[in-house]
Amino acid sequence: MSKDNEMDMLPDLQPVMPHSMSHRPNDLLRQAVTHGRPPPAPSASSYGKRKEMAALPWSDFFDKKKEVNIDGDIFNVYLKGTQGPIFYLLHGGGYSGLTWACFAKELARLVDCRVIAPDLRGHGDTKCADEHDLSKETQVKDISEILNKVYGRTDELVTIVGHSMGGALAVHTLNAKALSAKVAALIVIDVVEGSAMEALGGMVHFLHSRPSSFDSVDKAIRWCLSSGTVKNQTAARVSMPSQVREVSENEFTWRIDLTTTEQYWKGWFEGLSCEFLSCVVPKLLVLAGVDRLDKGLTIGQMQGKFQTCVLPRVGHCVQEDSPEKLADEVARFVIRHRIAKQNLNIPNFAPSQDPAIRLYEQRHHH
Repeated sequence: MSKDNEMDMLPDLQPVMPHSMSHRPNDLLRQAVTHGRPPPAPSASSYGKRKEMAALPWSDFFDKKKEVNIDGDIFNVYLKGTQGPIFYLLHGGGYSGLTWACFAKELARLVDCRVIAPDLRGHGDTKCADEHDLSKETQVKDISEILNKVYGRTDELVTIVGHSMGGALAVHTLNAKALSAKVAALIVIDVVEGSAMEALGGMVHFLHSRPSSFDSVDKAIRWCLSSGTVKNQTAARVSMPSQVREVSENEFTWRIDLTTTEQYWKGWFEGLSCEFLSCVVPKLLVLAGVDRLDKGLTIGQMQGKFQTCVLPRVGHCVQEDSPEKLADEVARFVIRHRIAKQNLNIPNFAPSQDPAIRLYEQRHHH
């Protein structure tokens, strides 16, 4: 596969590396800005036979699909499990709750838990009167009310997990004490304030560099894989269909036009590092490849205020590219902090190969 084909599409924000560090090979935002060209179209022979690109149903991964009415807005929510601590999964801009499908299935195999993965405002099968108000205030309110509608005032512990935009929203939600349930841990995936803020300037160009439409859902899935957006075929087949919508016969376009939400982007990430550090629960920051931490996060990490996990050979969409590895890291994290219990049918997890995690475990494991 060529270097361009290995690049990672970022529907929300991709960290940008400083010139003194190695560039991430799948940093499509950087490539789009510097080369000014869209990702390559999939070839007819890409990724095997056509039937292998068919969409996969949500029911292969989740137990239920539920509609939640909040003041007339209908939020679509995917659910898995019936008992145990709750994992509240928040997707990034442009994705949907189905971005967590493979991860949720694997996590539920490793630990006894429940999973809730909503389509946030303007995304997936959620239908709101105002689809474009993606301000952090509105979305934090949505996130709070969705959980209350589904579980009420539960005594179960909640681990809030967010990817990119969803990671920022997870931090804001926790910092605002917006959830009535007890939050036991915070897990943020591939978003760092400094690099996210730097990437804002190229986002509109990047969004316009993508194909504006597809002839079929199958072709959207093929583009998703051939462009390097996602490296996992199963994840692409379940997640990508929810990111597009049919506008006419043989024409599918993006579910949400993120350029109409540009006024809110800065608000998602500004002050994120400080807010992240101020959250008093156990925290895990998962990064895709080598990224830099700003001064505050670097000091916080050295002081043991949070754990960092760097996953190799993944793009920005960590939960789709390597759901098994991410689930393994998350499972060991919540077991270590006595938030969830290991599934007794699964052997003990192998020791982490990440030196930073091994050091964290040596310092904090009791």
